[in-house]
Amino acid sequence: MTATATTTLPIAVRQRPAERTRSVPAAAVLAKRRLALTVRSPRSLVVPLLTPVLFALVIAPALANTIALPGGRTAYMTFVALATVGLLIPLNCTFSGLGVIVDRQHGAMRELLVAPIRRSSIVVGNLLAALALTALQLAVLIVASALRGAAYETGLRTLWFVAAALVFAVLMYGLAEIMSVRLPSPEEYIAAVPAVAIVPFFFAGSLFPITSLPHWLGAVAKVLPLTHALALFRYGMTGASGVRALHNIWGLNSATEMAMLSMLVLVAYATVAFAGAVRLFTKAGMS
Repeated sequence: MTATATTTLPIAVRQRPAERTRSVPAAAVLAKRRLALTVRSPRSLVVPLLTPVLFALVIAPALANTIALPGGRTAYMTFVALATVGLLIPLNCTFSGLGVIVDRQHGAMRELLVAPIRRSSIVVGNLLAALALTALQLAVLIVASALRGAAYETGLRTLWFVAAALVFAVLMYGLAEIMSVRLPSPEEYIAAVPAVAIVPFFFAGSLFPITSLPHWLGAVAKVLPLTHALALFRYGMTGASGVRALHNIWGLNSATEMAMLSMLVLVAYATVAFAGAVRLFTKAGMS
């Protein structure tokens, strides 16, 4: 019997080249998920926009008609409209933090934590969703108030407004994430929202200059991040009103120097808050 040796030769198989796929950052995917959960119907998108429209079309003109200022009705209406930015950003960002608690209660957070992604991507994704909704609200507010009679300046200085709004939103969402980790139930979280998002509004120069406050409250106002944010909002959109607000804080002669100092204060607050939020969220997810 003759043994036949069979040699197995490698056969070159021509494979189809794999299609090039562009990897999408996990944070972008998670942001899309959060937006889909937040905006489930046209009503859920329209209702949050009623707040800026109400302020722009009703509250700001009413206050402008009631309170007489040397600058006139238009100046005060613009003053109040920009103050509303300092209310919308904290409210929108803090209420966005409720989604983290809901995810934890319904088990979705557990699935996200075991997914092969950085835990910090979850926080960044939620932040991006909150920024998108906040930007939409602010755009509606600015347009509606301008149509109602508010006067804004445009130019490169508007970048101060954009940068301040972005940094302030990061700060407020960092605080929202910290609250969502520390406060286990929606009821406790909602009870804490006014102290974080609403109370500072009345002491930060929103409806009147901080120089109108008692001396000790004026000193407290200068420490609040919202005071610096509002001054930058007004500096970027109105010029003279913002310079006065910055001068009430710093008392310097150079508007650009005062704006840079206030921006540094905001960046410092935002860095500490967001870094703390990521750290607490990561530790809570690993425990």
